[in-house]
Amino acid sequence: MSSEKRYYVTTPIYYVNGRPHIGSGLTTLCCDFLKRYHAMRGRETWFLTGTDENATKNQEAAQEAGVEALEFVTGLAEEFRSAWRAMNYAFDDFIRTTEPRHVRAVQEVFRRLRDSGDLYRGMYEGWYCVSDETFFRDTDVKEDRLCPNDECRKPLRRVQEENYFFRLSAYGDRLLAHIEANPEFLQPDFRRNEVIAFIKQGLRDASVTRANNGWGIPVPDEPDKVIYVWFDALINYLAATGWPDDEEMYRSLWPADAHMMAKEIFVRFHATLWPAMLMALGLPLPRQVYAHGWWVSSEGKKEGKRTGGLPHPVEMAADIQQRAGAASELAVDAVRYLLLREMVFHGDSEFSRESFLRRYNTDLANDLGNLGNRTVAMVGRYLGGEVPRPAPDPEVGAFVRAAVEDYEVAVREFRFNAALEAAMRIVAHMNKVIEHRAPWALAKQGRTEELADVLYTCLEAVRVVSVLIAPAMPATSQALRANLGMADAAESPAWDEALQLGLLQPGTRVASPRPLFPRIQDVAPAQSAPSPAPSPAPAAVEKREEKPMGTPSTEPVSAGPATITFDDFAKLDLRVARVVEVEPVPNATKLLKLTVDLGTETRTILAGIAEMYQPDELKDKLIVVVANLQPRKMRGIESQGMLLAADVDGQAIILQPETQVPPGSRVR
Repeated sequence: MSSEKRYYVTTPIYYVNGRPHIGSGLTTLCCDFLKRYHAMRGRETWFLTGTDENATKNQEAAQEAGVEALEFVTGLAEEFRSAWRAMNYAFDDFIRTTEPRHVRAVQEVFRRLRDSGDLYRGMYEGWYCVSDETFFRDTDVKEDRLCPNDECRKPLRRVQEENYFFRLSAYGDRLLAHIEANPEFLQPDFRRNEVIAFIKQGLRDASVTRANNGWGIPVPDEPDKVIYVWFDALINYLAATGWPDDEEMYRSLWPADAHMMAKEIFVRFHATLWPAMLMALGLPLPRQVYAHGWWVSSEGKKEGKRTGGLPHPVEMAADIQQRAGAASELAVDAVRYLLLREMVFHGDSEFSRESFLRRYNTDLANDLGNLGNRTVAMVGRYLGGEVPRPAPDPEVGAFVRAAVEDYEVAVREFRFNAALEAAMRIVAHMNKVIEHRAPWALAKQGRTEELADVLYTCLEAVRVVSVLIAPAMPATSQALRANLGMADAAESPAWDEALQLGLLQPGTRVASPRPLFPRIQDVAPAQSAPSPAPSPAPAAVEKREEKPMGTPSTEPVSAGPATITFDDFAKLDLRVARVVEVEPVPNATKLLKLTVDLGTETRTILAGIAEMYQPDELKDKLIVVVANLQPRKMRGIESQGMLLAADVDGQAIILQPETQVPPGSRVR
């Protein structure tokens, strides 16, 4: 391993007392985003996640299940590992607190602190919550003797035993001094203030051992005791660096650059107990500790394992894949985007499946997917499918640079939603540029140089967006770059590519357009999660074996529906029609309203082709329609026929006669 200090980012290790959900999935995704982002900037990175397995409740659950505790937690740990792989989280290490390397580090920490006098023997008498693995004083507990944690409220156990205590009270002043000297250490700011207030109330020494009931890490030389699970769990960040045995690896990783977590384990444990333990060991403190908020219900209550209100992220991806018909890796990307975009990272955010699906439609189907698709489609239609000479618009360039700067600031502040908003700001701006500059009109007027300038600028904007979304949506980034004809589309882009326009080489052939994010028609929540889930995506970020998106499929075309009789076919009245007028349908992103001339009459036809064709480019075109189809009302408009179009990867390509024929001519 290189001796250069890597960017080291960690999730908390997750309790294996329940399935993964979008709460733990979000924290892990934040770390994955940071790993990919810093790798794009040329820095070596290391991303750690894992599972916390030494809790008493795991032993009790295993006994109820009739299996050995280690066998029980191994199966649960694998569920987390496989879920994170399926979500394309590129973790470098997955640590389990039952592994020998973790046990070794925990026992060494205990020995050193015992030898230094930071651990001492004492009698503990009080209340203990098995579910929360937390001790409570008599003054913390009400007459009902239930856990004070509103999210738990389970019966407490009365405990009286000789334990070791950590002299946490001795480190209050040092902690406050470090926090004051390093304002970026605890984030966001208002949570740092919570920690300061907590410390100023006066820290109590912490009980860090329990009686050995057959599960946990034994106290060195005292096998009748095990080390308290929270004291044990925090040391995973150090154990994963190879400490205390692998000095080279330790120096390349420690101190951690960012500990990421949800807010409930921030104040007492990660912002107080853990840095005090490191001070006692004489080791550097992590550079930043960040706590995000919770997913909450519409009533403001926390959603999570106990409420059962948060879905499995892989099941969410399967739902989108099923509803939209998106490719599995892009459905995973959609969930990654939605988790980061919907969470307001400095506070709590309401979770709603319906709001997630609506944002999928607005941000991904209507905006990002539409921009990428229509841009390469127009290059194919008007420029022969080749990138024109470089001529980026300076005004667009200034807009893009400002958005990139906002993105960088947001990432530094762990505001991932704001970073993605900056990327989508470029998308929205370019869609407006296309509407304003109307490339279809420029083509019709023969203004080829201006047309090439507009489309080159659009292509470059899509390329920059592909860089900005890469940490959140790696497969989508690859797909956009493949559609642009970039030879290195399968590789993670370098960050410098986002800082300048004009990098696409003229003459490069773009790919055929295809929808990355088909629109979801029904955003009502499903009653149950669909299956199967998408196949796991590879975890590596630097190298990928799979074909880039846009590679032609080698799978055979499906056989289609059953045969019909000639008499059935003869019932269809297919006619050539000339398009007289075209206008958008209000509040319908896919529909256009066509007035067509059938030779003897004019009719109104609604067609779902708005994502592929602009109104001006359809006027005077000859099309083929089903003239004897029963009229049907859509959006309050009666459609009096149907135009014929080929379905190419979900895109509607209008069928047109090769030569001029009179409107009303029969097709046979």
